[in-house]
Amino acid sequence: MKRFSFYIIVGLLIVSMGFITASCGDKTPKDPKWPDTYSSGDIKIAVDASFSPIIDEELAVFHYQYRKANITPLYTDEVEGINLLMKDSVRLCITARKLKEGEMEFFRQKQFRPKEILLAKDALALIVNKSQRDTLISTNQLRNILTGKARRWNDVYPDAPSADIEVVFDMNNSSTIQFVMDSVCYGKPLYDKHLFVAGSAKEVVDYVSKTPNTIGVVGANWVTDDRDTTHLTFMSNVRIMSVSSQPTARPADSFKPYQYYLYTNEYPLARPIYMILSDPKRGLSWGFCQFLQTYKAQKVILKSGLLPAIIQQGQEVVIKQ
Repeated sequence: MKRFSFYIIVGLLIVSMGFITASCGDKTPKDPKWPDTYSSGDIKIAVDASFSPIIDEELAVFHYQYRKANITPLYTDEVEGINLLMKDSVRLCITARKLKEGEMEFFRQKQFRPKEILLAKDALALIVNKSQRDTLISTNQLRNILTGKARRWNDVYPDAPSADIEVVFDMNNSSTIQFVMDSVCYGKPLYDKHLFVAGSAKEVVDYVSKTPNTIGVVGANWVTDDRDTTHLTFMSNVRIMSVSSQPTARPADSFKPYQYYLYTNEYPLARPIYMILSDPKRGLSWGFCQFLQTYKAQKVILKSGLLPAIIQQGQEVVIKQ
């Protein structure tokens, strides 16, 4: 235990020293389009909208520490976020995937390779109305629902009513839709006749809370951060489903998207959060990216219920169960 603690302290000191060193050495000449520096200026960054709660909190801490910096997050879908990065409208994009080969080739043609840095481990949460009795589901059952093989609740649970299932996502082109297409349906087309886009993760939760027979798909940080009473009220009318990677879901092998089960890799709908940095002049985008890797920023992630990247590197911290 003492050895692990030592590694944590050394690792965090190295990260912090790197941040301080780069900040102190900020003598990059100003660019007319990007006059910002490592710790000052006004910029915009693209952020997957499903991560807005955690990024809002990180920005509040960053702005308090660096009073001359002003970062405006553009909360958007995955496709638009990457497009903004490729158009050089932003130089930092926080999203749920790395660049695809064609996207990376675009930057190679410009003789630049963006950095792809793991920030945290997130998950998709499945939520249902509080009236729903059955809250165990396997990834096979979820795939059947999304592809239209199972269209009614009694197709999934034989004793359930024969009501149609409606699946609700946050927005078109979102990382939540892309994740289920790639990692749950394995490229099979979604059965869009019972899919609905609410507009935002908050609206998904609100819709499910008022509408029986729906399944909402949102980022876990929207439903697992229990640090304030506003969140508890927000979640009072929905239930979080337990998901199993086994063919049939049972209580013993079904898990909720909680931090501990992200750490043990038992929750099957886990996904990464990446920082994609395209900032050759090492300005404010670079500075914020480096800040997000410091102890202070990673602790914010830890307290939010997500799994910070520091865990992925083997350090030991106290995590929620």
